[in-house]
Amino acid sequence: MKKEDLLHLEKLMNFLAMHFLKKSHWEDVSKTEWSYIVAELNDLISTENQGKGIKKEPDVLGSNYLYEHVIINKLKKYYQDKNAVISKPNLAKLSQIVKVLGYSNYIDFINSNTESFNFNDLRIDMNNVKQNTELLDKLVGCWYSYNRNLPESPLLAKEDRIWRSATEIYKSETSGEYFIERSGGDRHKYFGKVTAYSDYVFIIMNSNTFIRQRHFISRIKDIKEKLKNPEYKLHELHFISTCISFNQEPIALFEIFQKADRKTFITDSMSFPIDSEEIPPSIVKQLEDTEANRIDYR
Repeated sequence: MKKEDLLHLEKLMNFLAMHFLKKSHWEDVSKTEWSYIVAELNDLISTENQGKGIKKEPDVLGSNYLYEHVIINKLKKYYQDKNAVISKPNLAKLSQIVKVLGYSNYIDFINSNTESFNFNDLRIDMNNVKQNTELLDKLVGCWYSYNRNLPESPLLAKEDRIWRSATEIYKSETSGEYFIERSGGDRHKYFGKVTAYSDYVFIIMNSNTFIRQRHFISRIKDIKEKLKNPEYKLHELHFISTCISFNQEPIALFEIFQKADRKTFITDSMSFPIDSEEIPPSIVKQLEDTEANRIDYR
């Protein structure tokens, strides 16, 4: 097994550690936690089979597959002895794993995960105010973001299209900061930091492919009262976001974050016509009202 193949395998293990446990490296994951990840993957495999109407029992992973076959027999063996002879992994199983995570195959996964995010370049600083960590904890999880560019005049819009992006907000185990990662078209990925003060939510976000920061702002009315109820759940967030266009003019976007079920979460961006049946009617109604969603910068 070549060194390059081992590095690709390590990338997958690091991805699984981050995706399921928010741990940055495979060495931080215990044997028990690898069994948990396998169980989650097997649930996704079974769900996918049911969705396709396949009656045959799915070929699921063994509970110790990742820990024993990949971690012990390959990665740890390699790092203990760089000259060790290591057998190739089962590519069919690796492709099966990444497919339920939204990739076409193992090669697609490798090609899609070449970037490294530099969260330290992003700053959200507001002096003399206390973060609303209770609200931030409610934001943690998977979301779908429905967004659309607002043209200078709605009458000049060439297409009535909106975008659905896969978005995840999570708390860093090391720094305690709240991070956001989001899918985009053409392999673009966005990453950022989230904070909340009083009843406001702020996000600053950048891209792995070009420098074009975007800023989000949202306000949740009466959130202090709502948070007093331990059963309160936040299912939808409305943002106005801004970015600088390629001609250096500010663009305003109206965006709606809707909570997603992790088991059916798809980590890809999709573009739909605004009359698509896959778009919730409530979201279509809000996005159609472009005048109400506009920001006047003049």
